[in-house]
Amino acid sequence: MTKKIVTLAGDGIGPEIMSAGLEVLAALAPKIDFDYEIDPKNFGGAAIDADGHPLPETTLNAAKNADAILLAAIGGPQYNDAPVRPEQGLLSLRKALGLFANIRPVQIFDALKHLSPLKPEIIDGVDFVVVRELTGGIYFGEHTLNERTARDVNDYSYEEIERIIKVAFEIAEKRGKKVTSVDKQNVLATSKLWRIVAEDVAKSYPHVALEHALVDSLAMKMITNPSDFDVIVTENLFGDILSDESSVLPGTLGVMPSASHAANGPSLYEPIHGSAPDIAGLGIANPISMILSVAMMLRESFGETIGAQYIENAVNKTLLDGILTKDLGGKASLKEMTAAIISNL
Repeated sequence: MTKKIVTLAGDGIGPEIMSAGLEVLAALAPKIDFDYEIDPKNFGGAAIDADGHPLPETTLNAAKNADAILLAAIGGPQYNDAPVRPEQGLLSLRKALGLFANIRPVQIFDALKHLSPLKPEIIDGVDFVVVRELTGGIYFGEHTLNERTARDVNDYSYEEIERIIKVAFEIAEKRGKKVTSVDKQNVLATSKLWRIVAEDVAKSYPHVALEHALVDSLAMKMITNPSDFDVIVTENLFGDILSDESSVLPGTLGVMPSASHAANGPSLYEPIHGSAPDIAGLGIANPISMILSVAMMLRESFGETIGAQYIENAVNKTLLDGILTKDLGGKASLKEMTAAIISNL
């Protein structure tokens, strides 16, 4: 059956890296007999320019009816003072599709260890996943700003916590069988509930170990002993901060993909980096995070594990061959990097 993939190229380097990701997918598809069609739609700043809104109705409808969604990057300085910013389109898309589970794998490529700000012996063996609750918590609570006071409400229900904790345990069952649940239960009521729910969910996964960590000590341990983690799960605000912290471990944002999943419906896959408007159109952007997002899509939305592994192996071999884009300390252009990865498929 033909799979429908909606692509949201967005802004800045978005169209360039999206093109690279789709080139790799096109080269791979015949090898694994993967039948698909691409449905490109306006999104973010590009949609503001074309349609007056970052998430046009046609884009939203297409996304709802897709089998998977690929997003490249959105935003730019020209939209800083716009009535509606590109980022609001992303928040609206997450809410409309119910994308409650954000998944960020953190892995160190041997060829890029020298880029990490941490010592080689600290990052050796680092391979974990951050699972962030994406549609609840303080970002979606009531916000009140007065002249001299402000108030932000952090709300979570048992069911919201339960479903994200289950995602973490499901991932851990297929990996190292360890979940680290992060909270601030010594202060926050929502965190006390979070810890209760985590303990309840753990009873259904007897082969997975559960440990709890306070967010401040976890942030420290992520730098001092990152190889100790397998799957980290936490609420929206903490997850936003910790996933960004984890992104510096490999030394570059350019090689890190992510996924956002709903309880039902299509998942969205995207690089974790921004639109890099300063290098847009120069042909020097690093396409790896987009290409690895394609690999995540193949594995997690379509069950194409072998195809995903082909891409990941090709990326790793390309880096080991010393083919690096400018941000990685090399001289390869976007097109040269993409061609090398395709060759290594």
